[in-house]
Amino acid sequence: METVTGGCQCGRIRYEVAIDNDEAYLCHCRMCQRATGGFAAAFKSVKRAGVHWMGDEPDWYDSSPIARRPFCASCGTPLGFAFIGGSEKMDLTIGSFDDPARFTPVHHFGAESMHEAWIDTSGLKRIRTDEYQVLVDKWNKVGGMPS
Repeated sequence: METVTGGCQCGRIRYEVAIDNDEAYLCHCRMCQRATGGFAAAFKSVKRAGVHWMGDEPDWYDSSPIARRPFCASCGTPLGFAFIGGSEKMDLTIGSFDDPARFTPVHHFGAESMHEAWIDTSGLKRIRTDEYQVLVDKWNKVGGMPS
């Protein structure tokens, strides 16, 4: 087991969680698409008992009669998914981890709602944020781009 950390964009909600592998998955169900505003939600399944919320507790949204989602009401960051009762596990959003690059997707879930055009984007042109001068100029006016 290894302890890793994460949190929301504004830093109000922080967590640490014990994990035993770097396996993750993509959920394509319509509820996750709506909850994240993306084509899928990237999740790491963890034991609920292994999640320690540091500082402020997350806010929770009852997204259906069977599930709820932790998030930060200050900045809007979606932090995960949990069934209401009956499960020792919950999911944390990959993007909320301090080191999201460590995780590898091992399966898709909610495949009935997949948008295939968004799955393999390897052939698309790639533009770095530091190559987009409009963005660089805006950040330079306020003290520089964040790392």
